[in-house]
Amino acid sequence: MNEDAVLARIGQAVEMHHGRGRPDAAREMFAGIWAEIGGERGDPLHVCVLAHSMSDVQDDPERELEWELRALDAAGRLTDERVAAAGVPLTVAGLYPSLHLNLADCCRRLGHLDRAREHLAQARATIGALGDDDYGRLIRDGLDRLARDLA
Repeated sequence: MNEDAVLARIGQAVEMHHGRGRPDAAREMFAGIWAEIGGERGDPLHVCVLAHSMSDVQDDPERELEWELRALDAAGRLTDERVAAAGVPLTVAGLYPSLHLNLADCCRRLGHLDRAREHLAQARATIGALGDDDYGRLIRDGLDRLARDLA
């Protein structure tokens, strides 16, 4: 299995944001990769991961929501075979809890509380696809916090 070069570059941009605290530089890297992959017409795996990551560097929750919706749309076009071929340690089903968590949080911050609750319910319905590892616990903790915020 070869490393997916696009996913590696997306990972570098994520590190630029989270590891180095440079969201503007990460946003520029993401925008360049987005153009290279052909935007929403690109490989659904690249579109999903990039859009999900791009949402994190948005200053405006409306823009963040737009990127998360792009990621969700692309996830719907993915196959487990494509995800596995890229070396991603999740199934397609494992992508949905995080996508719906982020969508729920965006909706909450925008005051769309019914939509936030719908995405929270969808995240909870798909959480079984995640293991009992650091990533699974991170998403579960996020869902618990969001549920408290929406209560």
